[in-house]
Amino acid sequence: MSISKTLELAIELLTEPSVTPNDAGCQKIIANRLQPLGFNIETMNKGEVSNLYARRGKSEPYLMFAGHTDVVPPGPVEHWSWPPFLPKIKDGYLYARGAADMKSSLAAMVCACEDFIRDYPEHAGSIGFLITSDEEGTAIDGTRYVVDQLIARQEKINYCVVGEASSENQFGDTIKVGRRGSLNGVLLVHGKQGHVAYPHKADNPIHKSLAALDELAKTKWDDGNKHFPPTTLQMSNIHAGTNANNVIPNHLEASFNFRFSNAMTSDQLRKQVHDILDKHHFKYDLEWQLSGEPFLSDLGDLFHATTAAIKKVTGVKTNASTTGGTSDGRFIIKTGCELLEIGPINDSIHKIDEHISVEELELLKQVYQQVLMGLLKTT
Repeated sequence: MSISKTLELAIELLTEPSVTPNDAGCQKIIANRLQPLGFNIETMNKGEVSNLYARRGKSEPYLMFAGHTDVVPPGPVEHWSWPPFLPKIKDGYLYARGAADMKSSLAAMVCACEDFIRDYPEHAGSIGFLITSDEEGTAIDGTRYVVDQLIARQEKINYCVVGEASSENQFGDTIKVGRRGSLNGVLLVHGKQGHVAYPHKADNPIHKSLAALDELAKTKWDDGNKHFPPTTLQMSNIHAGTNANNVIPNHLEASFNFRFSNAMTSDQLRKQVHDILDKHHFKYDLEWQLSGEPFLSDLGDLFHATTAAIKKVTGVKTNASTTGGTSDGRFIIKTGCELLEIGPINDSIHKIDEHISVEELELLKQVYQQVLMGLLKTT
């Protein structure tokens, strides 16, 4: 079968075992494609993280593509139908770790720019890339770090397209125009260890905390709004005990996560949780970790150019959504740009036998190219 240049580049990137935070040479492959197009290439690495920043042009409007070369671990390789870093095409699908999340998007972005610049070498404005190997990891030394540098040197970004897998049932049916916030809590309830036959000489942290945990699970935090679903809390881990059936444990540890809308702030959530725990009158410690505040982008020229591009290429009327996990968009939005996420179907991301259809890959490249034409094409 004939292989398009987009598919060829995707395969080349997918062959590299770039498990976070290792880039495994992917950014060099991309830089080698961008440099001949007139992009100024900067490596902005920090610690173990590789960051590529590339820009063509100095004027506005400035459209930046953003994404990541790192992937999550493949898990037990014996469960894969094929080795996860030896890309396989079967029945019209490309299989490999990172096929949907998100090396195919990077290949589509690069090839879209190649074709656009070939047709419009004197295009308006500027085109850029911000690519990191730290999105699937701690997300400290990657996009967050580069954005801080760009803000410090007053580099204005007008539009940003993030290549996360946004589509739900068919390509183009959903784009992300914002994301919910993510707030993690680790609760440690203190008790006193003892023999189950002498409960009056011990203090059972399980008994003391169950009612409070039940109340947290049943609390309605807010109603959401037209852009965001209601805030949710999910318990992810609970542990207590010594694995002996005759010992009252010394403590209970519970982990939970909020995915919250912009109808609530992280400070309001923290206060409400403490209020619930305090009224149950037990001794506890609670550690918080904020992964990201919720954000909602303006729906301006980029949104209209992207929805028009999807309609033209696929015939699909797209839905604007804020569901799903966090993304590096939460850092880039701080530049004041209009931002959205458009990428392939997300059904197989982080799963065994991750994949993207070959047809979808080509449609994605065409949509990115149409977005460039809608915003930067000269007459």
